[in-house]
Amino acid sequence: MPSVPLALPARAPAPAAWAPVLDEPEAWQEFSRRVPGSEDRWESYIAIDGMYCAACTLTIEQAIGRLPGVESVQVNGSTATARVVWTPQLGQPSDWWRALERAGYRGLPAGDELQAQPRHRERRRLLWRWLVAGFCMMQVMMYAVPAYVAQPGEMTPDIEALLRWASWMLTVPVLLFSCQPFFASAWRDLRHRRIGMDVPVALGILIAFGASSAATVDPGGPLGSEVWFDSVTMFVFFLLSGRLLEQRLRDRTAGSLEALMRRLPASVERRRADGSFERVAVRRLQPGDVVRVLPGEAFPADGTVLEGDSRVDEALLTGESEPLPRRAGDAVIAGSHNLAAALLVRVDRVGEDTRYAAIVALMERASVDKPRLARLADRIAAPFLLAVLAAAAAAAAAWWPSGPGHALGIAVAVLIVTCPCALSLATPAATLAAAGALARRGILVRRLEALEAAAGVDTVVFDKTGTLTRDRMSVTQVRTRPGVQPQEASELAAALARRSLHPASRALAAASGPGSWQASGVQEIAGRGLQGTVSAGDGQPARTLRLGSADLCGAPDNAGATAQAHLADGHGWLASFDLDESLREDALPAVASLQQRGLDVQLLSGDRTRPVQRLAGRAGIASSRGGQSPEDKLAHVRSLQAEGRRVAMVGDGLNDGPVLASADLSFAMGQGTPLAQSRSDFVVLGGQLDAIPAVLALARRTRRIVRQNLAWAAGYNAVCVPLALVGWMPPWLAGLGMAASSLLVVANAARLSRPDRVRPGLPPEAARPLALGH
Repeated sequence: MPSVPLALPARAPAPAAWAPVLDEPEAWQEFSRRVPGSEDRWESYIAIDGMYCAACTLTIEQAIGRLPGVESVQVNGSTATARVVWTPQLGQPSDWWRALERAGYRGLPAGDELQAQPRHRERRRLLWRWLVAGFCMMQVMMYAVPAYVAQPGEMTPDIEALLRWASWMLTVPVLLFSCQPFFASAWRDLRHRRIGMDVPVALGILIAFGASSAATVDPGGPLGSEVWFDSVTMFVFFLLSGRLLEQRLRDRTAGSLEALMRRLPASVERRRADGSFERVAVRRLQPGDVVRVLPGEAFPADGTVLEGDSRVDEALLTGESEPLPRRAGDAVIAGSHNLAAALLVRVDRVGEDTRYAAIVALMERASVDKPRLARLADRIAAPFLLAVLAAAAAAAAAWWPSGPGHALGIAVAVLIVTCPCALSLATPAATLAAAGALARRGILVRRLEALEAAAGVDTVVFDKTGTLTRDRMSVTQVRTRPGVQPQEASELAAALARRSLHPASRALAAASGPGSWQASGVQEIAGRGLQGTVSAGDGQPARTLRLGSADLCGAPDNAGATAQAHLADGHGWLASFDLDESLREDALPAVASLQQRGLDVQLLSGDRTRPVQRLAGRAGIASSRGGQSPEDKLAHVRSLQAEGRRVAMVGDGLNDGPVLASADLSFAMGQGTPLAQSRSDFVVLGGQLDAIPAVLALARRTRRIVRQNLAWAAGYNAVCVPLALVGWMPPWLAGLGMAASSLLVVANAARLSRPDRVRPGLPPEAARPLALGH
């Protein structure tokens, strides 16, 4: 998958405004590295916007190449990136951006090209090896056809020798160039005294080529006159074809990660103490800074909007396809794009503390994970390969009396036909394709093994607050004990509520405004509420308060159906707040979709039983339980598991952490607490509930694909190995069969990458892939 450069939007600030920031060594070193073997020469990468034809390449090279300090410029038209080799003592990067602007182009630093370079280089090499093998195979097959179709006596010995030598010459480049990955891997395995998949492959290629070369030099020698140059080249070509397809599948996941890593800007406008703005590098931002994000720019950090009214694009980060409104008081996340108007934003989190950094880390972790079936296949492969080598040696020994050449041909066929490439590709190719498809929908797979667990789920348990309901609640009524004003109670409750991410706490904090009370020593009592000390700082004595459930606060029992939060002090109950929470629009169709697939859907909540049952009925859920503490939720899930059920848990709160970790499968909503996300198997960045049935449906399809792949790989070996051992499968047919089995496995897995496989039942426009970049 080619790298997708980040194009600079038309309304982004001109290079003259922010390019000088890149002259700082700390800034340009992020998208540069030293040229190997040189102390003063560096290579830097630029993503260029505005390239539409081949002539643009030459124009850009000339525009930058004539600048001081620039040694050479190479522009890749297909990826719209430029590589600049330069000397820092003689020039500055800001000159490049000014030159691009004068030439009619825009550019951005492309630091991720440094990380992507090894992958791009290896992809190009593999493509060249495949092309060389394919070209040589066609020529060798053309020279081999006469030997297969000619009747005895129709070809003179000199013509036959000429065709063999021509085939030999065309096979040599395949052996020296195209086969290099197999030989290097086999040699590495042997040096470490282990047997890998490439050992029998390399051994079979070398034996076939060696025996064919001997027969070409001396047709009357002990190895006979049979040659297998066509088998060698065809086998190598199809084997490289399978690896090329596998690499493409891996690049899809890497490309999604690469696109994410290009979301942050290089610089941003920061407000000075006098109210003016200066453009600074993003790395210099600190929590509390106030920045101005212009239309077309990406947000450099997580923050809160102070002024302005705009719409933002969070598609790649959350899966939300429509632009979202953002105004004063709303939160914005690093990496999302401002679309409509300038926003003044207070920086809350920077660097590794941002949600953006957590998403990148999750994708990196998932990209190197290996599912259980893949690990099992790897463990089986080692003893299987030893058995293959033993079987090839035994076959050669058994057939040696009939002629050394014939015996070596059978040994080569056994080595080639039994290569477990298809077996080892069966699981990782499918799970990687599925994980890449989910990542492009804003659903991150924290463990690839979770896809296997998801396929067997038969029960889905939802948390209520913030999961089935909207995370925004409102305070509809305040009741207090005699002598306490509702406004005072609201301000006291808000002081504690600001220390919690619970939707009820957010509603209480929003209802009272800033207030003069400040909280300290706040502790969260899982499943019950908060406790802490509040003070006004104006000489009034500090007060110890509790905020949360009726049980925690000793509140009077209310049999009503509305959700409530309660406040208490040292004298007991202080106030009760009626909260209104509404069912999310996508809850009912998501639950219906799960039930249509035969899944049992349940609801657990720490809220009172009647409101929980009322909301469950609106969502179409027959089984619900209220008043559940974290321990109760954990006990209920374990009781379901004891009955033999495979349970998926969906939650987002701090008190959901234990049950998420204990469930067979767990989903955390993107707006949930970090603890919930760290304990989950899947993170739904946009919080869409329709992601739950989509993931389970794709997991079941992935399981079917894996089983098909494993059945094919096992069946292929069961049929072809005996044929090779008895001499009924020549090397060329063995090579074709082994390569075809690997190709079939990878192509079958690639079906999982299709957009319509991720969100079944949605209209095509709703299932379209997200754009990687702008």
